[in-house]
Parts: sequence; structure tokens; C-alpha cells
Amino acid sequence: MTQALPPLLDDDQAAFISGGVSISAAACRSGGLPSMARATGCRIAADRRSITILLSATASAGLIDDVRRNGAIAVVFSLPADHRTLQFKGGDARVVPLEPGDEALAERYVDAFAGGLEPLGYPTQVIRCVLACRPDDLTAISFTPSAAFLQTPGPDAGNALRSGA
Repeated sequence: MTQALPPLLDDDQAAFISGGVSISAAACRSGGLPSMARATGCRIAADRRSITILLSATASAGLIDDVRRNGAIAVVFSLPADHRTLQFKGGDARVVPLEPGDEALAERYVDAFAGGLEPLGYPTQVIRCVLACRPDDLTAISFTPSAAFLQTPGPDAGNALRSGA
């Protein structure tokens, strides 16, 4: 009997990255030229071993192209109110079909993120404009984290993520 692998994310980490945090994804093409895009939501697999980010296909075209070329991705999740930040890297990123409920997930994410920035002085209309994505333009990229880091500013920034960090 094979023993199941433990989840990569604990409950707190999964809740954090799927909440109203800033989500930035980066990839690169050969020669190291980077591409970056803002995600409009995050879905965690039931076994908490893979992460799927939702993005505008149009606004993220360069990143999507780079992911299709080499599968490498880094995604940073940061809460602007206190700068708590987690980073995940993977080498198996791929564009995947949307799942039922992804459009609603993206809408809830934008609401939560815009709502979290409003007390910091950012007009919700500006945030909604930055993250605007037509339903027919929404796409998904899924990956299995192969490395995870605590990136919250301070003495532990850059350390490997431990469960519960």
C-alpha cells in the first residue's frame, strides 16, 4: 500500500493565497527575458498539492507563451495591508481548461482584493479597472510548486516556506 504524500500547503497558507491578496506571476523565455502578469484569482487543488491561477489571456499573453514554451513559473501572493508574502515556483506550469465556477471565483477575488485596498486609499474603481477581465478572456495556469519561500520583508525573507509559516 502506497502512502499518500502530505499536502504542500497547510490550511492557513491555502486560505491566504486564495484570499484577496495581490497575485503576480512571472515566467521567462530563452535568454532570460522575463514576463509578468497579474492574476485575477487562485484555485487550490483539493489535495493542496497544486495551484491554479486565473488570468486575462490578453493581458497575460507573453507570460502564457513563456509557460507554454518551458513550463517554468513563479507566483507571488502578497497582502498589501501588512506585506505578508509567499512565493511558489514550479517547473510543470501549463495552461488548463477553466472549471465551472472559475468566472465567479475571479469576480469574488476582484471584490476581495479591491475591498482590501480601499482602506489603504486605493479607489476600488482603479483596482477593478487594472484587474478587469471579460469572462471569454479568462484563462487558467496550473502548476505543482517545487519550491516555496516566505517573502514577507524581514529577517526570514527568502527562507524556504515551512507549513504554517
